[in-house]
Amino acid sequence: MKLRISPTIVIGKLIVLAIIAGIVLPITTCSPKVSILEQVRSTGTLRVATVNSPTTYYTGPLGDEGFEYDLAKGFAEALDVKLDLIVLDTVADVLEAVRTGSAQLGAAGLAVTENRRDYLRFTTPLRTIVPQLVYRMGENRPGDIDDLDESSQLVVVKDSAHAEWLERLKRDHPDLAWEETDEFESEDLLVQVVEGRIGYTVANSDLVTINQRYYPQLRVAFALADKQDLAWALPSDAGPLFDAAQAYLNQLGETELGWLHDRYFGHIDRVGYLGAVALATHAESRLPRYRADFEAAAEKYGLDWRLLAAVGYQESVWDPEATSTTGVRGLMQITVQTAEFLGVADRLDPAEAIDGAARYLQSLRGRIPDEVQEPDRSWMMLAAYNMGMGHIIDVRKLTAAQGGDPNRWPDVRSRLPLLMQPKYYRDLKYGYARGREAVAYVGNIRTYYDMLVWITGGPQNLQNEPSPPPKPPQEPPDTSKPFDPLGIDTPVL
Repeated sequence: MKLRISPTIVIGKLIVLAIIAGIVLPITTCSPKVSILEQVRSTGTLRVATVNSPTTYYTGPLGDEGFEYDLAKGFAEALDVKLDLIVLDTVADVLEAVRTGSAQLGAAGLAVTENRRDYLRFTTPLRTIVPQLVYRMGENRPGDIDDLDESSQLVVVKDSAHAEWLERLKRDHPDLAWEETDEFESEDLLVQVVEGRIGYTVANSDLVTINQRYYPQLRVAFALADKQDLAWALPSDAGPLFDAAQAYLNQLGETELGWLHDRYFGHIDRVGYLGAVALATHAESRLPRYRADFEAAAEKYGLDWRLLAAVGYQESVWDPEATSTTGVRGLMQITVQTAEFLGVADRLDPAEAIDGAARYLQSLRGRIPDEVQEPDRSWMMLAAYNMGMGHIIDVRKLTAAQGGDPNRWPDVRSRLPLLMQPKYYRDLKYGYARGREAVAYVGNIRTYYDMLVWITGGPQNLQNEPSPPPKPPQEPPDTSKPFDPLGIDTPVL
Protein backbone atom coordinates (compact mmCIF):
# COMPACT_ATOMS: atom_id res chain seq x y z
CA MET A 1 0.00 0.00 0.00
CA LYS A 2 1.38 3.43 -0.98
CA LEU A 3 1.27 6.24 1.57
CA ARG A 4 -0.49 9.29 0.15
CA ILE A 5 0.59 12.74 1.52
CA SER A 6 -1.92 15.56 1.48
CA PRO A 7 -0.95 18.56 -0.76
CA THR A 8 -1.98 20.86 2.09
CA ILE A 9 0.65 19.30 4.34
CA VAL A 10 3.33 19.58 1.64
CA ILE A 11 2.55 23.25 1.02
CA GLY A 12 2.63 23.93 4.73
CA LYS A 13 6.06 22.35 5.08
CA LEU A 14 7.39 24.34 2.16
CA ILE A 15 6.19 27.57 3.77
CA VAL A 16 7.96 26.64 7.03
CA LEU A 17 11.18 25.84 5.16
CA ALA A 18 10.99 29.13 3.29
CA ILE A 19 10.61 31.01 6.56
CA ILE A 20 13.59 29.18 8.06
CA ALA A 21 15.66 29.88 4.96
CA GLY A 22 14.75 33.53 5.15
CA ILE A 23 16.06 33.64 8.69
CA VAL A 24 19.21 31.58 8.16
CA LEU A 25 20.28 32.86 4.75
CA PRO A 26 21.04 36.43 5.83
CA ILE A 27 23.10 35.07 8.71
CA THR A 28 25.23 32.81 6.49
CA THR A 29 25.65 35.25 3.63
CA CYS A 30 26.58 38.12 5.93
CA SER A 31 29.17 36.11 7.82
CA PRO A 32 32.65 37.30 6.70
CA LYS A 33 34.93 34.74 5.06
CA VAL A 34 37.88 33.71 7.22
CA SER A 35 41.13 34.59 5.47
CA ILE A 36 43.96 32.09 5.07
CA LEU A 37 46.12 34.18 7.39
CA GLU A 38 43.42 34.01 10.06
CA GLN A 39 43.27 30.23 9.59
CA VAL A 40 47.03 30.05 10.10
CA ARG A 41 46.86 32.06 13.31
CA SER A 42 43.83 30.25 14.68
CA THR A 43 45.42 26.82 14.16
CA GLY A 44 48.89 28.00 15.18
CA THR A 45 50.50 26.28 12.18
CA LEU A 46 51.66 27.27 8.71
CA ARG A 47 51.32 24.42 6.21
CA VAL A 48 54.18 24.60 3.74
CA ALA A 49 54.59 22.15 0.85
CA THR A 50 58.08 21.32 -0.40
CA VAL A 51 60.16 18.54 -1.96
CA ASN A 52 63.39 16.84 -0.99
CA SER A 53 66.17 18.50 -2.96
CA PRO A 54 69.63 19.92 -2.24
CA THR A 55 68.31 23.31 -3.36
CA THR A 56 65.19 23.34 -1.18
CA TYR A 57 64.95 20.95 1.79
CA TYR A 58 66.88 17.94 3.05
CA THR A 59 68.19 16.31 6.19
CA GLY A 60 71.84 17.32 6.36
CA PRO A 61 74.73 17.63 8.82
CA LEU A 62 72.77 20.14 10.92
CA GLY A 63 69.46 18.27 10.80
CA ASP A 64 66.67 19.79 8.72
CA GLU A 65 68.30 22.18 6.27
CA GLY A 66 67.81 23.87 2.94
CA PHE A 67 67.47 27.35 1.47
CA GLU A 68 63.68 27.22 1.21
CA TYR A 69 63.35 25.42 4.55
CA ASP A 70 65.25 28.11 6.43
CA LEU A 71 63.16 30.84 4.80
CA ALA A 72 59.87 29.06 5.53
CA LYS A 73 60.89 28.42 9.13
CA GLY A 74 61.75 32.09 9.53
CA PHE A 75 58.39 33.13 8.08
CA ALA A 76 56.53 30.84 10.49
CA GLU A 77 58.48 32.32 13.39
CA ALA A 78 57.63 35.82 12.17
CA LEU A 79 53.94 34.84 12.27
CA ASP A 80 54.47 33.29 15.73
CA VAL A 81 53.20 29.90 14.54
CA LYS A 82 54.70 26.45 14.05
CA LEU A 83 55.95 25.24 10.68
CA ASP A 84 54.02 22.23 9.39
CA LEU A 85 56.24 20.96 6.59
CA ILE A 86 54.53 18.78 3.99
CA VAL A 87 57.17 16.93 1.95
CA LEU A 88 55.72 15.82 -1.39
CA ASP A 89 57.15 13.76 -4.24
CA THR A 90 57.15 16.29 -7.07
CA VAL A 91 56.96 20.00 -7.76
CA ALA A 92 53.67 19.35 -9.55
CA ASP A 93 52.31 17.90 -6.29
CA VAL A 94 53.41 21.04 -4.46
CA LEU A 95 51.64 23.31 -6.95
CA GLU A 96 48.47 21.24 -6.72
CA ALA A 97 48.56 21.23 -2.92
CA VAL A 98 48.75 25.03 -2.91
CA ARG A 99 46.06 25.39 -5.56
CA THR A 100 43.60 23.18 -3.68
CA GLY A 101 44.39 24.62 -0.26
CA SER A 102 46.03 21.50 1.17
CA ALA A 103 49.07 23.70 1.70
CA GLN A 104 49.02 27.40 2.42
CA LEU A 105 52.40 28.06 0.83
CA GLY A 106 54.67 26.29 -1.65
CA ALA A 107 58.43 26.52 -1.06
CA ALA A 108 60.16 24.23 -3.53
CA GLY A 109 62.29 26.29 -5.89
CA LEU A 110 59.21 27.12 -7.94
CA ALA A 111 59.79 28.86 -11.25
CA VAL A 112 57.47 31.75 -12.00
CA THR A 113 55.82 30.98 -15.35
CA GLU A 114 52.93 32.40 -17.35
CA ASN A 115 50.79 29.29 -16.93
CA ARG A 116 51.31 29.10 -13.19
CA ARG A 117 50.37 32.74 -12.73
CA ASP A 118 46.87 31.86 -13.94
CA TYR A 119 46.05 30.02 -10.72
CA LEU A 120 48.71 30.97 -8.16
CA ARG A 121 50.25 34.11 -6.67
CA PHE A 122 54.03 34.37 -6.52
CA THR A 123 56.07 36.43 -4.10
CA THR A 124 59.00 38.59 -4.98
CA PRO A 125 61.80 36.39 -6.43
CA LEU A 126 63.97 34.57 -3.90
CA ARG A 127 66.75 33.83 -6.38
CA THR A 128 67.32 33.19 -10.08
CA ILE A 129 68.53 30.20 -12.08
CA VAL A 130 69.17 29.30 -15.71
CA PRO A 131 67.48 26.24 -17.26
CA GLN A 132 70.21 24.18 -18.90
CA LEU A 133 70.21 21.32 -21.39
CA VAL A 134 72.42 18.57 -19.96
CA TYR A 135 74.14 15.65 -21.64
CA ARG A 136 76.73 12.98 -20.74
CA MET A 137 80.41 13.59 -21.42
CA GLY A 138 81.49 11.57 -24.45
CA GLU A 139 78.05 11.62 -26.03
CA ASN A 140 76.89 13.91 -28.83
CA ARG A 141 76.69 17.53 -27.73
CA PRO A 142 73.80 19.44 -29.34
CA GLY A 143 74.86 22.79 -30.75
CA ASP A 144 71.43 24.38 -30.38
CA ILE A 145 67.75 23.60 -30.00
CA ASP A 146 67.42 22.54 -33.68
CA ASP A 147 69.68 19.53 -33.01
CA LEU A 148 67.01 17.95 -30.79
CA ASP A 149 64.43 15.73 -32.49
CA GLU A 150 62.54 12.51 -31.82
CA SER A 151 65.76 10.48 -31.72
CA SER A 152 67.37 12.64 -29.03
CA GLN A 153 65.74 11.00 -25.99
CA LEU A 154 65.15 14.32 -24.26
CA VAL A 155 63.14 13.73 -21.08
CA VAL A 156 61.82 16.35 -18.64
CA VAL A 157 59.50 16.34 -15.66
CA LYS A 158 55.81 16.45 -16.55
CA ASP A 159 54.04 19.77 -15.97
CA SER A 160 57.35 21.37 -15.03
CA ALA A 161 58.60 24.81 -15.95
CA HIS A 162 61.06 23.02 -18.23
CA ALA A 163 58.19 21.43 -20.17
CA GLU A 164 56.53 24.83 -20.43
CA TRP A 165 59.73 26.37 -21.82
CA LEU A 166 60.01 23.58 -24.40
CA GLU A 167 56.40 24.14 -25.47
CA ARG A 168 57.21 27.80 -26.01
CA LEU A 169 60.31 26.95 -28.05
CA LYS A 170 58.42 24.47 -30.20
CA ARG A 171 56.43 27.32 -31.74
CA ASP A 172 59.56 28.42 -33.60
CA HIS A 173 61.22 24.97 -33.76
CA PRO A 174 58.52 22.52 -34.92
CA ASP A 175 60.89 19.53 -35.05
CA LEU A 176 61.70 19.82 -31.36
CA ALA A 177 60.58 16.66 -29.52
CA TRP A 178 60.73 15.44 -25.93
CA GLU A 179 59.09 13.10 -23.46
CA GLU A 180 57.57 14.00 -20.10
CA THR A 181 57.60 11.80 -16.98
CA ASP A 182 55.72 12.00 -13.71
CA GLU A 183 57.78 9.19 -12.13
CA PHE A 184 61.01 11.13 -11.64
CA GLU A 185 62.18 14.58 -10.60
CA SER A 186 65.01 16.59 -12.16
CA GLU A 187 67.75 15.14 -9.98
CA ASP A 188 66.70 11.59 -10.88
CA LEU A 189 66.81 12.50 -14.57
CA LEU A 190 70.32 13.88 -14.18
CA VAL A 191 71.42 10.51 -12.82
CA GLN A 192 69.72 8.77 -15.76
CA VAL A 193 71.73 10.95 -18.15
CA VAL A 194 74.93 9.94 -16.34
CA GLU A 195 73.97 6.27 -16.56
CA GLY A 196 73.13 6.55 -20.27
CA ARG A 197 69.48 5.60 -19.82
CA ILE A 198 68.31 8.83 -21.46
CA GLY A 199 70.08 11.17 -23.83
CA TYR A 200 69.30 14.60 -22.38
CA THR A 201 67.33 16.45 -19.78
CA VAL A 202 66.75 20.01 -18.66
CA ALA A 203 67.61 21.10 -15.11
CA ASN A 204 68.16 24.29 -13.17
CA SER A 205 71.73 25.59 -13.18
CA ASP A 206 72.13 25.32 -9.40
CA LEU A 207 71.06 21.68 -9.36
CA VAL A 208 73.37 20.91 -12.27
CA THR A 209 76.36 22.51 -10.54
CA ILE A 210 75.69 20.64 -7.29
CA ASN A 211 75.39 17.29 -9.06
CA GLN A 212 78.47 17.85 -11.22
CA ARG A 213 80.51 17.48 -8.03
CA TYR A 214 79.16 13.95 -7.59
CA TYR A 215 78.70 13.06 -11.26
CA PRO A 216 81.56 14.76 -13.13
CA GLN A 217 80.35 13.26 -16.43
CA LEU A 218 77.45 15.74 -16.51
CA ARG A 219 77.94 18.43 -19.13
CA VAL A 220 75.95 21.52 -20.09
CA ALA A 221 75.22 21.90 -23.80
CA PHE A 222 73.53 25.31 -23.70
CA ALA A 223 71.03 27.41 -21.76
CA LEU A 224 67.40 26.90 -22.67
CA ALA A 225 66.30 30.36 -21.57
CA ASP A 226 67.46 33.51 -19.84
CA LYS A 227 67.59 33.76 -16.07
CA GLN A 228 64.41 32.46 -14.48
CA ASP A 229 62.93 33.73 -11.20
CA LEU A 230 62.17 31.29 -8.38
CA ALA A 231 59.65 32.32 -5.72
CA TRP A 232 57.12 31.14 -3.17
CA ALA A 233 53.66 30.21 -4.44
CA LEU A 234 50.44 30.96 -2.57
CA PRO A 235 46.75 30.40 -3.40
CA SER A 236 45.19 33.00 -5.65
CA ASP A 237 42.98 34.15 -2.76
CA ALA A 238 45.84 34.27 -0.22
CA GLY A 239 45.23 37.97 0.41
CA PRO A 240 46.62 38.94 3.83
CA LEU A 241 48.89 35.87 3.97
CA PHE A 242 50.45 36.92 0.65
CA ASP A 243 50.95 40.43 2.02
CA ALA A 244 52.56 38.97 5.16
CA ALA A 245 54.91 36.83 3.08
CA GLN A 246 55.90 39.82 0.98
CA ALA A 247 56.49 41.92 4.09
CA TYR A 248 58.66 39.18 5.60
CA LEU A 249 60.81 38.87 2.48
CA ASN A 250 61.11 42.63 2.13
CA GLN A 251 62.15 42.88 5.77
CA LEU A 252 64.90 40.32 5.18
CA GLY A 253 66.21 42.38 2.30
CA GLU A 254 69.07 41.55 -0.03
CA THR A 255 71.60 41.25 2.80
CA GLU A 256 69.86 38.49 4.76
CA LEU A 257 68.90 36.65 1.57
CA GLY A 258 72.48 37.00 0.40
CA TRP A 259 73.78 35.42 3.62
CA LEU A 260 71.35 32.55 3.29
CA HIS A 261 72.13 32.10 -0.39
CA ASP A 262 75.84 31.98 0.39
CA ARG A 263 75.31 29.33 3.04
CA TYR A 264 73.77 26.90 0.55
CA PHE A 265 75.11 27.99 -2.82
CA GLY A 266 78.18 30.14 -2.21
CA HIS A 267 80.66 27.31 -2.64
CA ILE A 268 79.01 24.85 -5.00
CA ASP A 269 81.27 25.66 -7.94
CA ARG A 270 84.58 25.59 -6.05
CA VAL A 271 85.75 22.21 -7.36
CA GLY A 272 85.72 21.45 -11.07
CA TYR A 273 85.52 18.21 -13.00
CA LEU A 274 89.04 17.01 -12.25
CA GLY A 275 88.76 17.88 -8.56
CA ALA A 276 85.50 15.96 -8.22
CA VAL A 277 86.93 12.92 -9.96
CA ALA A 278 90.06 13.03 -7.80
CA LEU A 279 88.11 13.19 -4.54
CA ALA A 280 85.78 10.37 -5.58
CA THR A 281 88.80 8.24 -6.50
CA HIS A 282 90.69 8.96 -3.29
CA ALA A 283 87.58 8.40 -1.19
CA GLU A 284 87.70 4.81 -2.39
CA SER A 285 91.44 4.21 -2.44
CA ARG A 286 92.85 6.26 0.46
CA LEU A 287 90.11 7.35 2.85
CA PRO A 288 89.30 3.82 4.16
CA ARG A 289 92.83 3.58 5.63
CA TYR A 290 92.31 6.64 7.84
CA ARG A 291 88.55 6.80 8.35
CA ALA A 292 88.70 5.15 11.78
CA ASP A 293 91.31 7.70 12.90
CA PHE A 294 89.18 10.59 11.64
CA GLU A 295 86.11 9.20 13.39
CA ALA A 296 87.91 8.61 16.69
CA ALA A 297 89.48 12.09 16.78
CA ALA A 298 86.25 13.78 15.74
CA GLU A 299 84.27 12.05 18.46
CA LYS A 300 86.93 12.90 21.02
CA TYR A 301 86.97 16.62 20.22
CA GLY A 302 83.37 17.23 19.17
CA LEU A 303 83.73 17.52 15.40
CA ASP A 304 82.05 15.98 12.38
CA TRP A 305 84.56 13.44 11.09
CA ARG A 306 83.71 14.34 7.49
CA LEU A 307 84.75 17.94 8.15
CA LEU A 308 88.01 16.76 9.71
CA ALA A 309 88.59 14.46 6.75
CA ALA A 310 87.86 17.33 4.35
CA VAL A 311 90.59 19.37 6.07
CA GLY A 312 92.97 16.44 5.64
CA TYR A 313 92.09 16.15 1.98
CA GLN A 314 92.68 19.86 1.40
CA GLU A 315 96.00 19.69 3.22
CA SER A 316 97.54 16.55 1.74
CA VAL A 317 95.02 14.64 -0.40
CA TRP A 318 95.19 12.09 2.47
CA ASP A 319 98.89 11.44 1.88
CA PRO A 320 100.74 10.88 5.20
CA GLU A 321 104.10 11.45 3.48
CA ALA A 322 103.16 14.84 2.01
CA THR A 323 105.74 17.59 2.47
CA SER A 324 105.31 21.23 1.46
CA THR A 325 108.04 23.58 0.25
CA THR A 326 107.88 25.35 3.64
CA GLY A 327 108.63 22.18 5.59
CA VAL A 328 105.06 21.42 6.70
CA ARG A 329 104.62 17.66 6.72
CA GLY A 330 102.16 14.83 7.15
CA LEU A 331 98.55 14.07 6.41
CA MET A 332 97.33 17.21 8.22
CA GLN A 333 100.34 19.38 7.26
CA ILE A 334 101.29 20.38 10.80
CA THR A 335 104.26 22.67 11.34
CA VAL A 336 107.12 21.75 13.69
CA GLN A 337 106.11 24.41 16.21
CA THR A 338 102.44 23.42 16.13
CA ALA A 339 103.40 19.75 16.57
CA GLU A 340 105.53 20.64 19.61
CA PHE A 341 102.77 22.79 21.07
CA LEU A 342 100.20 20.02 20.60
CA GLY A 343 102.50 17.27 21.78
CA VAL A 344 102.51 15.47 18.43
CA ALA A 345 105.68 13.38 18.51
CA ASP A 346 105.53 12.15 14.91
CA ARG A 347 103.86 14.35 12.30
CA LEU A 348 104.10 11.53 9.76
CA ASP A 349 102.03 9.19 11.91
CA PRO A 350 98.47 9.56 10.53
CA ALA A 351 96.70 8.83 13.83
CA GLU A 352 98.86 11.31 15.75
CA ALA A 353 98.54 13.98 13.08
CA ILE A 354 94.77 13.63 12.85
CA ASP A 355 94.35 13.71 16.62
CA GLY A 356 96.57 16.78 16.90
CA ALA A 357 94.75 18.61 14.11
CA ALA A 358 91.36 17.83 15.65
CA ARG A 359 92.55 19.12 19.02
CA TYR A 360 93.85 22.30 17.40
CA LEU A 361 90.58 22.84 15.50
CA GLN A 362 88.61 22.42 18.71
CA SER A 363 90.87 24.96 20.39
CA LEU A 364 90.36 27.46 17.56
CA ARG A 365 86.59 27.06 17.62
CA GLY A 366 86.55 27.59 21.36
CA ARG A 367 88.28 30.96 20.92
CA ILE A 368 85.70 32.25 18.46
CA PRO A 369 83.11 34.41 20.28
CA ASP A 370 79.89 32.69 21.32
CA GLU A 371 77.75 35.04 19.22
CA VAL A 372 79.14 33.44 16.05
CA GLN A 373 76.70 30.63 15.29
CA GLU A 374 77.01 27.54 13.12
CA PRO A 375 77.84 27.06 10.34
CA ASP A 376 79.69 30.42 10.27
CA ARG A 377 81.61 29.33 13.36
CA SER A 378 83.07 26.33 11.58
CA TRP A 379 84.04 28.34 8.49
CA MET A 380 85.89 30.90 10.65
CA MET A 381 87.54 28.04 12.50
CA LEU A 382 88.83 26.69 9.20
CA ALA A 383 90.12 30.09 8.15
CA ALA A 384 91.95 30.36 11.49
CA TYR A 385 93.47 26.90 10.92
CA ASN A 386 94.81 28.18 7.60
CA MET A 387 96.03 31.66 8.55
CA GLY A 388 96.03 31.94 12.34
CA MET A 389 93.47 33.16 14.84
CA GLY A 390 95.09 36.58 15.07
CA HIS A 391 94.13 37.38 11.50
CA ILE A 392 90.55 36.28 12.18
CA ILE A 393 90.45 38.69 15.10
CA ASP A 394 91.76 41.40 12.79
CA VAL A 395 89.36 40.75 9.93
CA ARG A 396 86.34 40.60 12.24
CA LYS A 397 87.29 44.05 13.61
CA LEU A 398 87.75 45.32 10.06
CA THR A 399 84.37 43.88 9.06
CA ALA A 400 82.62 45.64 11.93
CA ALA A 401 84.42 48.91 11.18
CA GLN A 402 83.15 48.78 7.59
CA GLY A 403 79.56 48.19 8.65
CA GLY A 404 79.51 44.45 8.04
CA ASP A 405 78.48 41.74 10.45
CA PRO A 406 81.58 40.18 12.06
CA ASN A 407 79.53 37.15 13.06
CA ARG A 408 78.62 36.25 9.47
CA TRP A 409 81.10 34.32 7.37
CA PRO A 410 80.11 35.94 4.02
CA ASP A 411 80.81 39.41 5.45
CA VAL A 412 84.11 38.32 6.99
CA ARG A 413 85.14 36.39 3.87
CA SER A 414 84.63 39.42 1.64
CA ARG A 415 87.14 41.37 3.79
CA LEU A 416 89.84 38.69 3.95
CA PRO A 417 91.52 39.81 0.69
CA LEU A 418 91.88 43.29 2.23
CA LEU A 419 94.51 41.84 4.59
CA MET A 420 96.83 41.79 1.60
CA GLN A 421 96.57 45.55 1.04
CA PRO A 422 98.89 47.87 3.01
CA LYS A 423 96.26 50.55 3.55
CA TYR A 424 94.28 48.02 5.57
CA TYR A 425 96.78 45.68 7.21
CA ARG A 426 99.17 48.41 8.39
CA ASP A 427 96.55 49.46 10.97
CA LEU A 428 95.77 45.91 12.11
CA LYS A 429 97.50 44.25 15.05
CA TYR A 430 98.64 41.11 13.22
CA GLY A 431 99.39 42.72 9.86
CA TYR A 432 99.59 41.13 6.46
CA ALA A 433 97.90 37.81 5.63
CA ARG A 434 97.20 35.84 2.46
CA GLY A 435 93.49 36.48 2.65
CA ARG A 436 92.60 35.25 -0.81
CA GLU A 437 94.24 31.93 -0.04
CA ALA A 438 92.09 31.57 3.07
CA VAL A 439 88.94 32.26 1.04
CA ALA A 440 89.83 29.50 -1.42
CA TYR A 441 90.92 27.20 1.41
CA VAL A 442 87.58 27.38 3.24
CA GLY A 443 85.59 27.19 0.01
CA ASN A 444 87.36 24.02 -1.05
CA ILE A 445 86.88 22.36 2.32
CA ARG A 446 83.18 23.23 2.33
CA THR A 447 82.86 21.51 -1.04
CA TYR A 448 84.89 18.46 0.00
CA TYR A 449 82.80 18.25 3.17
CA ASP A 450 79.54 18.32 1.20
CA MET A 451 80.85 15.60 -1.10
CA LEU A 452 81.94 13.40 1.80
CA VAL A 453 78.56 13.80 3.46
CA TRP A 454 76.95 12.72 0.21
CA ILE A 455 79.34 9.78 -0.26
CA THR A 456 79.07 8.49 3.31
CA GLY A 457 75.41 9.42 3.87
CA GLY A 458 73.59 10.22 7.08
CA PRO A 459 73.20 13.48 9.01
CA GLN A 460 75.64 14.49 11.68
CA ASN A 461 76.08 17.81 13.42
CA LEU A 462 79.06 19.97 12.58
CA GLN A 463 79.62 20.20 16.31
CA ASN A 464 78.87 17.18 18.47
CA GLU A 465 78.94 17.23 22.24
CA PRO A 466 82.58 18.06 22.85
CA SER A 467 84.76 16.33 25.35
CA PRO A 468 86.62 18.49 27.88
CA PRO A 469 89.28 20.64 26.24
CA PRO A 470 92.69 18.99 26.12
CA LYS A 471 95.33 20.03 28.59
CA PRO A 472 98.46 21.68 27.18
CA PRO A 473 101.73 19.74 27.38
CA GLN A 474 103.16 19.74 30.91
CA GLU A 475 106.57 20.94 29.74
CA PRO A 476 106.39 22.91 26.49
CA PRO A 477 109.65 22.76 24.58
CA ASP A 478 112.15 25.56 25.04
CA THR A 479 112.89 27.15 21.70
CA SER A 480 115.01 30.14 20.82
CA LYS A 481 111.98 31.71 19.23
CA PRO A 482 108.80 31.75 21.37
CA PHE A 483 105.95 29.82 19.79
CA ASP A 484 102.90 31.94 19.04
CA PRO A 485 99.81 29.79 19.69
CA LEU A 486 97.86 32.09 17.37
CA GLY A 487 99.91 30.75 14.48
CA ILE A 488 100.53 34.19 13.00
CA ASP A 489 101.87 34.16 9.46
CA THR A 490 103.77 37.32 8.50
CA PRO A 491 105.80 38.35 5.42
CA VAL A 492 108.94 38.20 7.54
CA LEU A 493 108.39 34.57 8.51
